[in-house]
Amino acid sequence: MTELSPKASETLTRWLQDPSVDETTKEELKALTNDPKELEERFYRDLEFGTGGLRGVIGAGSNRMNRYTVGRATQGFADYILEQHAGEGRPSVVIAHDSRRFSPEFTLEAALVLAGNGIETHLFPSLRSTPQLSFAVRHLQASGGIVITASHNPPEYNGYKVYNAQGGQLVPHEAEQVIANILEVDTFTGVNRMSREAAESAGLLHWLGADADEAFADTVAAVSVSREEIAASLGRGFSIVYTPLHGTGNLPVRRVLEKIGFTQVHVVPEQEQPDSEFSTVKSPNPEEREAFTLAMKLGEELNADLLIGTDPDADRMGAVVRDNEGKFVVLSGNQSGALMIHYYLSRLQEQGKLPSNGAVVKTIVTSEMGAAVASHYGATVFNTLTGFKYIGEKMNQFEQSGEYTYLFGYEESYGYLAGNYARDKDAVLAAMLIAEAGAYYKAQGKTLYDVLQELYGQFGYFLESLESRTLKGKDGVAQIQGIMNDWRTSPPHEIAGASVTQVLDYSLGLDGLPKENVLKYLLSDGSWFCLRPSGTEPKIKVYFAVVGESLDHAKHKVAELTNQVMARVDGK
Repeated sequence: MTELSPKASETLTRWLQDPSVDETTKEELKALTNDPKELEERFYRDLEFGTGGLRGVIGAGSNRMNRYTVGRATQGFADYILEQHAGEGRPSVVIAHDSRRFSPEFTLEAALVLAGNGIETHLFPSLRSTPQLSFAVRHLQASGGIVITASHNPPEYNGYKVYNAQGGQLVPHEAEQVIANILEVDTFTGVNRMSREAAESAGLLHWLGADADEAFADTVAAVSVSREEIAASLGRGFSIVYTPLHGTGNLPVRRVLEKIGFTQVHVVPEQEQPDSEFSTVKSPNPEEREAFTLAMKLGEELNADLLIGTDPDADRMGAVVRDNEGKFVVLSGNQSGALMIHYYLSRLQEQGKLPSNGAVVKTIVTSEMGAAVASHYGATVFNTLTGFKYIGEKMNQFEQSGEYTYLFGYEESYGYLAGNYARDKDAVLAAMLIAEAGAYYKAQGKTLYDVLQELYGQFGYFLESLESRTLKGKDGVAQIQGIMNDWRTSPPHEIAGASVTQVLDYSLGLDGLPKENVLKYLLSDGSWFCLRPSGTEPKIKVYFAVVGESLDHAKHKVAELTNQVMARVDGK
């Protein structure tokens, strides 16, 4: 124990001695007596509640996801809810969870802490998607929401995200209040908790039924802009292979596709059922080609037109289309976004439903191609910091002021939303839109790949790439900060044959945006790259974007830019 820092040693001793800590947890910690490095990682700090909530490795300890850290966070959120909704009657919170380890247990723990604070909770009886949680908060006019998920992180992770009364993830000024509350909560003596039996008998615990699922599916289906054509014929001639990657998307995606008229939807059988180990993939992430290995195999067997994948909590959607040679090509988030914006806005325009004050919202690390397409249709484009919570915040502003009509929001990391029913990205909606776009263009003798080439020819050959470095633990945090400090204090003047024309340091609060540790470098040839520590994973992400005279030219440019930047990031 002498190798532990004073903070870690003191906190560990408390966990081992406190009578409220269960024996299973204590035994797990005692088994690590001869592993001081692991104990230091578990106790050198409290698991950080960031603007997105909690996310961490499951296990015993103050820096891990467990019932005690969930309880403490929930007490802080309960205090926030009671502060925000004082004098409004009994507040309520909706809670959903995905297929990860201990998600049901963490969900119930959060509900019982809320009940202990007199807050009514609405729970789904089994796993549900994150966007359905966002919708349900609005639909039930709740005071807030919680979703237990770690998105597409590895199996050993779980997480905890909180939502405001508008159904959006908390933005910094809201999260800061919750964080301040949590810091005041003692993990063992400061948490108010009620038993399940007492909570149910007091009317503080309610289980949502099938009507909640139907309301969500009907609302998503109503966003369709080609429903009549899909139902009449196009849906029968278009073959889709879908994989939920062992997560929450299976039922809602199939339900919505069926509602608008798709009859040939084939689910990858090996990945259909929930599986907390995500046993068929290295990572349950539709951003990665490997996640589509089984879908591609089934797609070849069935001669499918389109492959769709959703991540474990079904807020991110990836699509795979056929190229001119009939081979499967994985679309990037930027490419899918541009295609959906073009399809959605062009159909609204054809139908005379495109508003004159339409708005499209994207993040600062998202391609400018979608912005160019949106501007072509007369929409005003807004940029936000990374994270869909900022897009949701813009939606609220539009709704309150009436100055703009929200049309579409997206981020390069496979998150999309059309319609005004939620305040978070929705893979169910995105799966529907990309499918109906594919069917609509197939009726015109074109594939989605063909349409993408047309957009390149019209707007320019935009190409992007993303590199990330995973740097875990206490040392990793310091390494990431060192990289950011290096680029911030010694910015390059020229890179990849282009001069640096502007350095955007978002930690200064640029363009009225909240302060965030992000650096973006604009180059003289229209390229840019951006360094951003992840807010949810032990990673630093580096984004690259170029515009070329042809696709080959763009590929050469992005490869050269990526190589030169990453050589410095890696210290070579």
